[in-house]
Amino acid sequence: MDRIKTGIRGLDKVLAGLPKGRTVLVTGNAGSGKTIFGMQFANECCKNGLKSVYMATEENVHDLELQATSFGWNFKGYEKSEMFKFIELTTERIQEIEAANSIRIETKKGGFEGFLDAIPEDTKVLIIDSLGSHTTNLSPREFKDRLDVLVHNSNKRGITTMLILDSATSKEYNDLALFSVYGAIVLMKRENPYTGRRERVMDIVKMRNTSTPIQLLTFDIGLEGIVITLNDNGIDK
Repeated sequence: MDRIKTGIRGLDKVLAGLPKGRTVLVTGNAGSGKTIFGMQFANECCKNGLKSVYMATEENVHDLELQATSFGWNFKGYEKSEMFKFIELTTERIQEIEAANSIRIETKKGGFEGFLDAIPEDTKVLIIDSLGSHTTNLSPREFKDRLDVLVHNSNKRGITTMLILDSATSKEYNDLALFSVYGAIVLMKRENPYTGRRERVMDIVKMRNTSTPIQLLTFDIGLEGIVITLNDNGIDK
């Protein structure tokens, strides 16, 4: 199977990249590095000539661009060359909530139907950050049905898709989502029982057609983004 590098040192050595044309789910709690993971992947894809779209549903593009610049990722340059595109859905979502609150009605049910319609036809990579913003009022069955359609249509178009889901949403929908996606990665913050220090770890829950590690992978967020350090045997230090 063809692979696409994530740009994360250590992870690409372990997985040889993400399966091309498939959908991978990334979940985690606040501050675990989900958005950095998504942008680092987008940056690597653009470097390798893969036209990419980053769909932001919770953060505004300006803030994301500032964060990217701090890691040396030149998304503005990629946008000028039409290799990359930010799509911001944050304002649209806030306007919908404000309108619903002003007349005291519930916001409409979330959905993913229009995501693929909003991206250019020649898109090769899509990152959606975060899917949780579009799960409002959905029953578990409705969520699963909508997700299945999104995954199916994305795969049909040959788009390598990364779906980011926050921990609050994933508690309710994560098990359902795992059945739909090709791979799943969980980012966590925890206290190391041996050192007593807080650390970030990554769990490769599943990745079809891929040999995956059983142990958690410790990672840091530095000047170049997420980095996993492995020893000579390919095991996390």
